[in-house]
Amino acid sequence: MALEAKVCGGATAMALSFRRSLHPFPSRVAFQSVEPRRVRFLPMAVVKRSPKRLKYAAPRFTKENGLLYVEVDPSGADSWKLDPVIKLLKEGAVGVIPTDTVYAITCDVKNYSAVERLRRIKNMEPSKPLSILCCSFRDIDIYTTGFPRGNGQGVTNIFRAVKHCLPGPYTFILTASKELPKQCTRYGTTTPKCVIRKNVGVRIPDDAVCQAILEKMDAPLISTSVKSPKENEWIINPVLIADVYGPEGLDFVVDAGLRVADPSTVVDMTGSFPRIIRPGKGPKQPWMVEDEDKDSGIDEEELFSYAA
Repeated sequence: MALEAKVCGGATAMALSFRRSLHPFPSRVAFQSVEPRRVRFLPMAVVKRSPKRLKYAAPRFTKENGLLYVEVDPSGADSWKLDPVIKLLKEGAVGVIPTDTVYAITCDVKNYSAVERLRRIKNMEPSKPLSILCCSFRDIDIYTTGFPRGNGQGVTNIFRAVKHCLPGPYTFILTASKELPKQCTRYGTTTPKCVIRKNVGVRIPDDAVCQAILEKMDAPLISTSVKSPKENEWIINPVLIADVYGPEGLDFVVDAGLRVADPSTVVDMTGSFPRIIRPGKGPKQPWMVEDEDKDSGIDEEELFSYAA
């Protein structure tokens, strides 16, 4: 019978072999030198995976592996899957998330390079408007001058009325405050007296997945609607969005199912009356005025640029 034990130390290893015969004590002890094993690092092949296969992959983000594709329950029951998405947004990523209307391309409002990259991905001119997705009215008060308040002299308190619309499928155009980065704002209408006013669209989406992301961000998200580069129509299929904008540099897509091509209702709050300049999913309220004048100073392409 033979009993062997190995003792490793430093760069060398010694094998101590005990051989025992019929005698109760070991008759011979032999030392044998053993060469140390070398650790080999094998190069791993980089495989480009399709968005559908990423459903069962471990969440990670590298340029070699393309965009991060996360499928979540529309109810937000599995919001823990959004943690890598939130981490990427805070690091300056640009990606697509669902809203209560259609999908939107988003990035951190405080990240200058991310905002510029968002414009490049969507091929937007610097003069085109961007909106912000807010978690609460507190964000709106910080990044805009707020909604018109009543003065007790016949002026309607619009803020009270707006509270019944948000969260909801509305984009309200307000005057931006100094807290909002300059590349996120646009000048007002083409009217000379309004040219010095910088406006921005604000949204508080009524969507569980979108709210779960906004609640964990330190600031609102810059947002613009996702539309086909060749046609003025919204892309409502997240897999198709990944195929179209992935090669353009998109970092992630959050898939919460198909959407209906029904964007938010855009209401301009910078004039004398709240004026609807783009009808959408949000119904017209009694205190809103329809935009009967088609020449509102905002072309059709700009309306597509506003938040979904």
